[in-house]
Amino acid sequence: MINNMEENIIEVKNVKKIYRMGKERICAVDDVSFTIKRGEFCCLYGASGSGKSTLLNLMAGIEKLSGGQIIIKGKNIHKMSEKGLAKFRQDNLGFVFQSYNLMNSMTALENVELPLIFKRVKTKKRKKLARDMLIKVGLGNRLKHRPKEMSGGQQQRVGIARAFVSNPEIVFADEPTGNLDSKTSQEVMDLIKEMSKQNHQTIVMVTHDRRLAEYADKIIHIFDGKIENIEYPHKQSVTVSEITSAEHTGEPVIA
Repeated sequence: MINNMEENIIEVKNVKKIYRMGKERICAVDDVSFTIKRGEFCCLYGASGSGKSTLLNLMAGIEKLSGGQIIIKGKNIHKMSEKGLAKFRQDNLGFVFQSYNLMNSMTALENVELPLIFKRVKTKKRKKLARDMLIKVGLGNRLKHRPKEMSGGQQQRVGIARAFVSNPEIVFADEPTGNLDSKTSQEVMDLIKEMSKQNHQTIVMVTHDRRLAEYADKIIHIFDGKIENIEYPHKQSVTVSEITSAEHTGEPVIA
């Protein structure tokens, strides 16, 4: 029997993203391949402009591929219809954004309820799940506050509660602490890691901050749209050539 921990929940195969600006072609993601196991915390790490956020958007189905395949839970997401992809996201994915993306006219409770409304969860159950999640992220006394009545750290906690409330299998986080100070960043990262471990959820996070990358089980270094190396904190790093060689032989990258 296959251990669930060993299953690849995400497979990225020879992925390319090319933007055309007039006669110029810009290759933002250049023939990238890797896998992410179920329950793994994976970080896409690199400087601004390296292509890491574009890669995350491709994995989330927000942007269209120029080439290659992205398979999530055995499904090729870029072959889905818009309606099918929207349903797939709703059922399987959560999102944490750098800019929080909260509805300013809504309370914290109402913001966290939103994914459950789309999933047609009944009102009473929906409110209880949202309330319980806000308590879990330390905002039990902020249920009726609107975003403008909260600090950046509190707003991001609402964003995390919203991402996790429907218990998605995969959470995508794009620079989730980009607008926060270092102390609050650490608190937010601790929260994301704790919640994902409790529910055995897969995290794919983009960051340019090495300290935040250290939270991950696997760090994929991106430079100029390519993978430089894949690092497992506290284990040896591997080069792209070693990854390619291992894939051809069927051997695991790390023994």
